[in-house]
Amino acid sequence: MRSYSLKELAEQVGGVIRGNADVVVNAIAPLDRAGANQLTFISNVKYRPYLSQAQASILVVSEDDVEFCAENANLLIVKNPYVAYANLAQYMDTTPKAASDIAPSAVISDSVSLGKNVSVGANAVIEDGAIIGDNAVIGAGCFIGKQAKIGKNTQLWANVSIYHEVEIGDECLIQSSTVIGGDGFGYANDRGKWIKIPQNGRVIIGNHVEIGACTCIDRGALNDTVIEDNVIIDNLCQIAHNVHIGTGTAIAGGVILAGSLKVGRYCQIGGASVVNGHMEICDHAVITGMSMVMKPIKEPGIYSSGVPAQPNKEWHKNAVLASDLTGMHKRIKALEKKLGK
Repeated sequence: MRSYSLKELAEQVGGVIRGNADVVVNAIAPLDRAGANQLTFISNVKYRPYLSQAQASILVVSEDDVEFCAENANLLIVKNPYVAYANLAQYMDTTPKAASDIAPSAVISDSVSLGKNVSVGANAVIEDGAIIGDNAVIGAGCFIGKQAKIGKNTQLWANVSIYHEVEIGDECLIQSSTVIGGDGFGYANDRGKWIKIPQNGRVIIGNHVEIGACTCIDRGALNDTVIEDNVIIDNLCQIAHNVHIGTGTAIAGGVILAGSLKVGRYCQIGGASVVNGHMEICDHAVITGMSMVMKPIKEPGIYSSGVPAQPNKEWHKNAVLASDLTGMHKRIKALEKKLGK
């Protein structure tokens, strides 16, 4: 296991050292559990009381946190400890690559363009005309369809399916069992018979995009489905055909985005939310978890509609009252009319 000195870590994040610059760590741990040879950090001011008792070899703190630390603590002082933690976690990351070299069992068409240092895992299939960028990693069991493009330094974990003509940019990360470029849900009804509409658009994904496991992103019906740069999408999400997601947007687990929806830049959509299609969400909108968004959002802000859990008896009473809202409304109107006279 590799060790990292305080001096080395400070150089990575541009932090200021207080204490022994030569002290070393080999792992990161939570503030209340970190011990010798471990680094920890503070992410919220409510945890400041724990700083004086912390046993970690290195504490990542802000200037405002220093007075709460023990005199003999080894500190890495930064502007934003949580951001520094994220960068240090990347620097110290020991996660293996999804593949190494090209496995003998991989099936790669002769017409595929492979960049330098590409790795392809066991039983992966790459079809005619696909283009794989330098240092890309294709995990075991992946499928890359005809004319698809995978950018440089992009990594696909095991069993990812990339359909034909899908384009994925540089420095992307796609977790296992995600499907990109499957058919959108397009059908016409002819007197009870469903007639499938071919989905002839593509999926275009920008650079530095991360997509969680078991997420599905459908190809466009006529135009393309587009995911711009620096978007993060969690596990088990459904992105329907012709959706357009703007730069820097974050989408939590279980979200469903209906077709032809346009989501602006730097939005946040909470888990298990459902957003209607054929409308637009403006830049910098925040939608809290389990929201049902039925109308366009035109102004930045925080939007909610989820119903919090409550004791069953309380919920049951409220449900009974809610079932008679129409009756109550009529009675109130009648009372208002009577009082008005």
